[in-house]
Amino acid sequence: MSASILGLGTALPEHTFDLDEAIEFSNDLICRDDREKRLLRTMFRKSTVATRRTCVHHRVAYEWIGRDSPPSSSPGPSTKQRMAYYAEHARPLAVTATTKALADAGIGPDEITHLVTVSCTGFDAPGVDIHLFDQLGLPATTQRLHIGFMGCHGAINGLRAVRGLAAADPKARILLCAVELCSLHFKFQWDPELMLGNALFADGAAAVVVAQNQAEDAAIYQLRDTASCLMKDSRETITWHIGDAGFDMSLSNRVPGLITEHLKPWLAGWLDSKGHSIESINSWAVHPGGPKIVDAVEESLGLGPESLTNSRAILAEFGNMSSPTVLFVLERFLQQNAAGPCVMLGFGPGLMAEAALLE
Repeated sequence: MSASILGLGTALPEHTFDLDEAIEFSNDLICRDDREKRLLRTMFRKSTVATRRTCVHHRVAYEWIGRDSPPSSSPGPSTKQRMAYYAEHARPLAVTATTKALADAGIGPDEITHLVTVSCTGFDAPGVDIHLFDQLGLPATTQRLHIGFMGCHGAINGLRAVRGLAAADPKARILLCAVELCSLHFKFQWDPELMLGNALFADGAAAVVVAQNQAEDAAIYQLRDTASCLMKDSRETITWHIGDAGFDMSLSNRVPGLITEHLKPWLAGWLDSKGHSIESINSWAVHPGGPKIVDAVEESLGLGPESLTNSRAILAEFGNMSSPTVLFVLERFLQQNAAGPCVMLGFGPGLMAEAALLE
């Protein structure tokens, strides 16, 4: 049974970093010599992230470790301190995204029966979900579910849960919100394996409203089904661990090759079981985990370069915001009145591929 996506909303924090500012800031705080500065500059430029949004202004980061401290002398704030920032800043961002989604769906907060939250960048209880109760005026009987620590494909995991909730209750009106503050886990000490996260990641939130099948003119998309594939010999290619100074994310250079090799056989078979083929999909909402990941999807599926223009544009304009990012890509397709069917794709620790079919 499919479910109807009735509304979508996104939100961004107020502070903006352009590429040159991000490089200068990182050089000041991290790099100990000219070699590291050259490597960091190359990494940031190859990320293709031209601008990014962050909940924490760079002045605050200087205060965290002291502007006059030698580079790489401090790991920065503790995980506890970073979680305090998460509690402060994730909540209002989630409120903005969900308010927009409800307005887009034409549904009042008092109609919501289920709330699904998605995040991998912070822990706080009572947290974002209860804050949404208070700020939106959700009914006290609204049932909650949290999809935690799933990584960049978390929104698709959330949609899977939402589809099940809608199938179980024809009267359900479900609000899903994905909010991530990746910038809180900025690495202040030089580590080649962790610097890519600094180059790619940013902050943002996105939300959707979903119900059981609605009239075609009331729905943005029909969420027909979702699917997963754990790729062979990939367990250490994307990792996300909790450290003493924030969360540590690493991304192996093997990831693009694994996607190139394994994505098409699995995805083509799944689409065939749904009466589709790769060629019959008109819109590809692919999570832009990084430029090489987008290139690998394009190569594996044999897509034309125009197929992933929106993924590349979202990465350039906003960076990798982890779980909400694929919903920003989907929103761009909606703004363009792009034709369906649409496949959403995301990749995360495992290496796991997650997909959703929208019609």
